[in-house]
Amino acid sequence: MEKQPLLKPITLHDLELKNRVIMAPMTRSRADNAGNVPNDIMVTYYTQRAGAGLIITEGSQISKQAEGYINTPGIYTEEQVAGWKKVTEAVHAEGGKIFLQLWHVGRMSHPDFQGGDLPVAPSAINPNAKSFTPQGFKDTVTPRELTVPEIRQIVQDYRKAAKNAMAAGFDGVEIHASNGYLLHQFFVSTANVRTDAYGGSKENRARILFEVLEAVKEAVPVERIGIRLNPSLHGGFGITVNEDTIPTYDYIIERLNNYQLAYLHLTEASPATYEVPFIEPHIAKRYRPVYKGNLMINGGFTQEKGNEVIEAGDADMVAFGVPFIANPDLPERFAQNAELQAADQNTFYAPGVKGYIDYPSLAEA
Repeated sequence: MEKQPLLKPITLHDLELKNRVIMAPMTRSRADNAGNVPNDIMVTYYTQRAGAGLIITEGSQISKQAEGYINTPGIYTEEQVAGWKKVTEAVHAEGGKIFLQLWHVGRMSHPDFQGGDLPVAPSAINPNAKSFTPQGFKDTVTPRELTVPEIRQIVQDYRKAAKNAMAAGFDGVEIHASNGYLLHQFFVSTANVRTDAYGGSKENRARILFEVLEAVKEAVPVERIGIRLNPSLHGGFGITVNEDTIPTYDYIIERLNNYQLAYLHLTEASPATYEVPFIEPHIAKRYRPVYKGNLMINGGFTQEKGNEVIEAGDADMVAFGVPFIANPDLPERFAQNAELQAADQNTFYAPGVKGYIDYPSLAEA
């Protein structure tokens, strides 16, 4: 059982992880208070999962403007920092490691979160999706195109949020540049039709990511920064792949070799999109030869498939999402080849403890 690649330790520069079973970032909408402050049940939730090699928290908005989902925690106020500090101290007391995911949803927000103002985006293009508001799911609206000074302010918001994450005791941060949110919106030419320095060429569309990375580096050692990308996302959050998409990611990922990141976190393509023109169906296989640092892969992996992808050399770590919801001790279950509990989808985003901190561990079961 010790031979399972998933259960072998790994060192990310100066950070030692006890295994390669990573808890993926997952929105759970439990910060149900006026200040979007992490609360006591969130402390319990993350502490229960401290057996992961690394916990990556749910996305945490870097500013009020960045918010786009009900009851998601932020990292821009003193109260939020204090709430997260309780989480990190509890996780560290159990021997765990934890990164905070830095999040700006861009056009996936809604005027309900913006005091009636429009959400912001690279371009005024409606994603034609749904935003989870205090009044339930609502249709997204056409956002307002960001000015260059506003883009520069958002870059500084990332820096401040990263500084706050360090004050809260996190081991590092992950920059969320994936899943149709703000940074991802810049990369994709179907969402970004700007004609200035942030649009047009792949270099311009990727510009904001490297500006954010440089800003975050001022607050966090580069060896403690991860970046999450989803090159083949298609049909979700208004993102559509075209002939520009994969060449843009080829450029981004090659250029990230210039940074000694903690890791690069990639998501596999959905099998339902394999036949879509210009899709790369095998993300890990494409980018493992390109990216020279630690590579984390995510996307519907099982214990067997996770071991296989590491054994094949296509990734160094595997991030598991839904399995960690229902199995707080997921690495231990893998070690014992135990049956996994099923997650209750009805409680993924519902307030309270049900479906959140009441799944028993193997020992408790």
